[in-house]
Order: sequence, then C-alpha cells, then structure tokens
Amino acid sequence: MRVVGLMSGTSYDAVDAAAARLTLEDGGETLRLLPLGMVSAPYEDTLRAELAAALPPAPTALADVCRLDTLIGRAFARLAARADRELCGGRAELIASHGQTVYHWSTGGRVHGTLQLGRPAWIAEATGRPVVSDFRPADVAAGGQGAPLVSLIDLMLLRGRPGAPAALNIGGIANVTALPPAGPPVAFDTGPGNALLDAAVRELTAGRLGYDEDGALATAGRVHEPLLRRLLAEPYYRLPAPKTTGKELFHPGHLHAALDGLGPLAPPDLLATLTRLTARTVADALRPLRLTEVIASGGGTRNPALMRMLREELPPDTALLDSDALGLPAAAKEAYAFAVLGFLTLHGLPGNAPECTGARGPRVLGTLTPGRHPLRLPPTPPRPPRRLTVGPPPGSV
Repeated sequence: MRVVGLMSGTSYDAVDAAAARLTLEDGGETLRLLPLGMVSAPYEDTLRAELAAALPPAPTALADVCRLDTLIGRAFARLAARADRELCGGRAELIASHGQTVYHWSTGGRVHGTLQLGRPAWIAEATGRPVVSDFRPADVAAGGQGAPLVSLIDLMLLRGRPGAPAALNIGGIANVTALPPAGPPVAFDTGPGNALLDAAVRELTAGRLGYDEDGALATAGRVHEPLLRRLLAEPYYRLPAPKTTGKELFHPGHLHAALDGLGPLAPPDLLATLTRLTARTVADALRPLRLTEVIASGGGTRNPALMRMLREELPPDTALLDSDALGLPAAAKEAYAFAVLGFLTLHGLPGNAPECTGARGPRVLGTLTPGRHPLRLPPTPPRPPRRLTVGPPPGSV
C-alpha cells in the first residue's frame, strides 16, 4: 500500500510529506517500509504569522481557530496532492495527516486534551484519497499522554538492535523513546528542542531570521551560566515519565522570565546558552537509562552546534548517530512514522504504545475521512506487527 504521511511539528515552519510503500511480511510479524521520497513546503508568511499570534499564551477567538483550521487544511491538501503526484505517480492509496498541534492541555503531569488543526476534508477533496487524521485524542481518552506517538514506530525500529538503543527526535520539543537494558521501554518529551532557540532568533532579528542557521550564532557565543541555572530550575525536567510538554510552557515568555534582572546578554551568548539547555536537558533525561546508542532525527540534527554540545553532554560510551543509519532520512522520520500510523489505523490495528504513553491499553488511533470513492477497508491482520524493516525486500532490484 502506498501511503503519504503529512507532518508539521512544533516549530510550525513547514509541512513535510513522506511517501512510503508499506507491506506486511512474515505472517504480519514485520511491516516493511520502502521510502519513496519526501517533499516539503513552508507555510506562507501570513499563515505562519497568524498561527504564531494564536498560540498560547496569546488569547484566541473561535473565528481565528476556524480560519486556521481551514488554511492549514488547505496547505496540507496542496502538499498531499503534490506528494501523490511526484512521489507515488498518482497512485497513493491513503493519506495520513498529523495536522498542526496548537494546544496540548496538560496539568500536574496529566494530559486532559489535545488539539491539532488542519481539516482533513480539504486533503480528501484535493487528493480523492481517504485520510486518517486526529491521531492523539484516542490515547488521551484512554488515560495516555497522547505523545510521543512515534514511540510505537521507534520501538518497532529499535527491536533487534544490540545494546540499549534510543530514538531521539529534536523538533520544537525534543522527545525520546528508549529500550533500557532492564525494565520496560520508556518514551517522553525531554523539554525544548528548537522552541526557545527559534523564538530567540526571531525576536533578536525582528523576524528576519527564523532559526540559527548551522548554529553559527551559538558557536560564536559563550554559555551564560546564571541564565542556564535559572532555565534548568524549571520543574518539568524533574517530573517522572511518561510526560509531555509543548509551547504552552516553552514559549518566549518562559525565556523572558528567566532573563529578568540578569542584564543585557550578547545575542551569541544567549543562543549558546539556549543550545546548551537543549543538549543538557536531553542528556540529563537519557543518562539514567544507561543507553549504548542514541539515534537522532528532526530539525535539530541540522544544527552542528547543538549536536556537538549533545555529544559533550552524553556519556562517552553512548554512540550518537542519526536516523539515516536506519534507512530513514532524519528530516522525514516523523512524516514516515505517521504514514505507518495511518496504515495501522486503516487495518484496524492499534497505533499507541501504552507502556510509553501511559494509556490503559492499545487503541486504534485517529478518525477516517473518506475520499471521492466508496471506502473499502482492508481485512484486519490477526495481530499487530512487532518490527519495522526499512528498505526493499532482500533480492529485489
């Protein structure tokens, strides 16, 4: 089955589409993913500005929510149609859309609700294909965190690797899925990935730049230890897993509160400090798990300063590589993950890992929006696949 996965993360800068051919093998024990490619499109400047203005802690009117839901849905629809045309030759059979997270309602370590915008009807109309969307609420309704949902895909990828591996995604928020040497798997958000970094760059450049390209500014600066200590005092870092967070907590106001009374900082020093914060909080979260390797993906992997600091913070016997080593491009891994989750939903199979999200049990995720043709569901396999293999079958040309 050819599936297009759509994703826009907490950095809300672009929509990514990854296409894959997915096939069940070994009596359903293994799911094989053949990557067909990735395309991406930035949000239009006006849409991105409207989205930024509506995110917490800003007050938002329902009219704004309706408008964003429609405009984001249209942006996803345009890219889905392009991905079908360019990557699948117009033969995609399913679209899986994560949508754009705008609010994750979490208090006291418990998630009460979550909201992703990007109305799937626009995608179904533009492509003619059925669309699976709104993945997170089923896990939340079952008592889970609703995140990180990619933990199931990570577990399928990590099983069989030697030692104690972990998958790390550094987007706006950083999250990890780990198979420690003893005990059950764990998955949680470690804290900010690029969220505070990108917010600081936009503010320092009056919106001219959206991120610290190649970590150049951070590389030119020095860590401001008093600011770093203030930032590390955030109680979220000491909460037990499973836990999730977002820009409801790690927004510009969070940074402004930490800066209060410290006096002026040179921009490179501020960015060096925020880059070290991300590296430190990721490493602090991973260190107790006694891991042998960390496989990184997401936009943060394109920041050499961040990756250098992360190597410095991790124990010396923990290898750090990117998800290309597993056959999944680091920039597209989450889009591929949601393609897999859509495939599981269409086949009536659970898409969460309860031991990682804290849900009461496995749940089939998402809602299904039919395309232009009668909806025919495939038969449900007798059991969910346990492993995910990437690449063509052995012996194929």
